[in-house]
Amino acid sequence: MAEMFKEAGYTTAYIGKWHLDGMIRDAYTPPERRQGFEYWKALEVSHEYNELAYYEGDNPEKKQWPGYGPWAETDDAISYIEQHADGDKPFLLVLAVGAPHFPHNSAPEDMQTLFRPEDIVLRGNVTDEFEESSRNETAGYYAHIAAMDTAIGKLHAAIEDAGIADNTIFVFTSDHGEMMGSQGWWPKQKQVAWAESVKVPFLLQFPARYGDEKITVDAPINTPDILPTLLAMADLPIATSIEGEDMSHAIGDNDAATDKAALIMNVSPFAGNFDEYRGIYTSRYTYVETLDGPLMLFDMDQDPLQMNNLVDHPDYEELQAQLDLSLQRELEKVGDEFMPRQYYIDKWNYKLNDAGHIPYGFIADYESAESGEPVFQGPSLNKD
Repeated sequence: MAEMFKEAGYTTAYIGKWHLDGMIRDAYTPPERRQGFEYWKALEVSHEYNELAYYEGDNPEKKQWPGYGPWAETDDAISYIEQHADGDKPFLLVLAVGAPHFPHNSAPEDMQTLFRPEDIVLRGNVTDEFEESSRNETAGYYAHIAAMDTAIGKLHAAIEDAGIADNTIFVFTSDHGEMMGSQGWWPKQKQVAWAESVKVPFLLQFPARYGDEKITVDAPINTPDILPTLLAMADLPIATSIEGEDMSHAIGDNDAATDKAALIMNVSPFAGNFDEYRGIYTSRYTYVETLDGPLMLFDMDQDPLQMNNLVDHPDYEELQAQLDLSLQRELEKVGDEFMPRQYYIDKWNYKLNDAGHIPYGFIADYESAESGEPVFQGPSLNKD
């Protein structure tokens, strides 16, 4: 994204959690691995929100954000906006905060006092064994969300104060949810195919094109769709090599949801007995398969908590066949053969740790490998 916007004349900035380069978690990210982002105050990943580290620019010395990291990161983003609002070039800014994310008990104290575990209303699919832990974790989760509400409010106000709100595309989204005890999964679980893990917010504001009207889009939008959608809104070309679909046409067009399916997948979940899977979410249905066959079929209109699995139900044979065909089409689009976990471990030459996991945070060092094969170095798996 940054490379494309930079080529179009934008300045580019990244602040916060990087977490997409496969490097050791606290390692310095050199400029050639930043994918086009120029202004840089980021770290591969950390969830120590009150002692949050980062690297600035080309300085390999680790620094620390003052106070509650997400708030400090937001203040830096506001400073960037103020400095570039009147510049000769437009700008692309990504603020990637780690929260809300466990540990859930580390939000600012005034945010934590807003939520008491005994007052939390749990989803109807939370199992009894996780009720107490889910209340505790959810209270902390909400505290981080309240802190983020404060931060995003300040960020939005800064854009208004800078006089650029009308012609700014403002996107708020996330990368995953957490199960919080739903479907019998521990509160911190992600990566599974349930809606609590898969479905995330996606809010977009662009007054110059859409005014102040509030529009709900029924068509599902998936992560790969974000880039072509933003390129289209910015009147920039969309390369044919880009995965995903420009979904700007779906704004105000309810018919756009008819054939749209969002592909979900996990090659090797860190999740108990949840096997590798592929699936789709449409505007109404969830359909998921494992290598053993169909696993989930839910009508989200009638069953939003996913309590009534319709897989192999005789009354839904035709629907299941249609959804299966739709899934196969989505897999063909991305060239996914849906192979077993071990296939990808062998194909990409991953080295597993003693627990049988791919280590979180590895570095491929081709130069020191006599055979020319990469040598992977990194810590053992840390499940946060």
